[in-house]
Amino acid sequence: MPSLSHVCLGALALELRPGAQASRIALDRAQAAQLADGIARDLAALVPDAATFDLAVLAAHYDPVELLRPDWPLHAALDALAQRAPRVMPPPPHAGEGWGGGAARILAFGAHASVLPDPVPAPEADYAQGTMRLLPFALRGDPADPATGSRIAMLASSMEEVLLERGMAGAATALFAQDAFGAPIEHARYLTIHDLAALMAMQYEHAGLASLWPLLETALLAPEHEAWLDAPPEPLARYADGEVRIGLLDAESWRAGGFAPKSTGDDARKLELAFERYEARQRQFAAVLAAHGVAAMFVHCAAGHDARASITSSWA
Repeated sequence: MPSLSHVCLGALALELRPGAQASRIALDRAQAAQLADGIARDLAALVPDAATFDLAVLAAHYDPVELLRPDWPLHAALDALAQRAPRVMPPPPHAGEGWGGGAARILAFGAHASVLPDPVPAPEADYAQGTMRLLPFALRGDPADPATGSRIAMLASSMEEVLLERGMAGAATALFAQDAFGAPIEHARYLTIHDLAALMAMQYEHAGLASLWPLLETALLAPEHEAWLDAPPEPLARYADGEVRIGLLDAESWRAGGFAPKSTGDDARKLELAFERYEARQRQFAAVLAAHGVAAMFVHCAAGHDARASITSSWA
């Protein structure tokens, strides 16, 4: 996966009315260009320095788990498309004077005959029912320019500060997106990828999955590091080297290792039910990790052996 140090990653978040679905997943190329022009106007008004970078927009909407995956594969695919785009572009019809005075490009990528351009993956049907849908965009500097990294870092900082406080999309952009996608939209706002990660962390906390988030956050933001989930009665798990390994315990090892809730005491029936919940929790964690593109595997931890040491040694 190529480095994205020359790119500021973001998304237009469309919050749909509860129970509603968009009638279209992706826009054609002409509509994509119109939507990209609206996004350019909005971003230039919110963070003027954004207009000094190329703006690449993917006019298809995805679930948050599809954006929040290691190495940012959707944004990497968008960057690959931008890399192939010609340097000389016709002026956008609606962006006004604004986008870099012509020096920076607005690149819109839509579908042709309902198929998105390679290498962009189509939105996954398994995650199409959510009420928050995200259109990826990227602000892109010249990867050959040594100053690009620092400029992108400054832009990302400004974007996070501004969009968090007042990142609502303009009314014209939101209405166009609503009509073009056939989606009843309650709110439309701009987010950086870090804003999106913070929002997902809050949602997982509300869903009772806060204990899993540090592993996901490490996989996304610091993949070279490691992280443990070692907080009984939660499942035992470790992230390292791009994957999570979860301790697979039998009932005896589970109890001996201190993973049984203290409230069960020695009640056999309570212990049985608690162990069933523990195993269900393991499966839930593995499913959430898989949704985010993080490989998860179970490591058998034999009775009488330290489960933490068994997980660690499984990498050897």
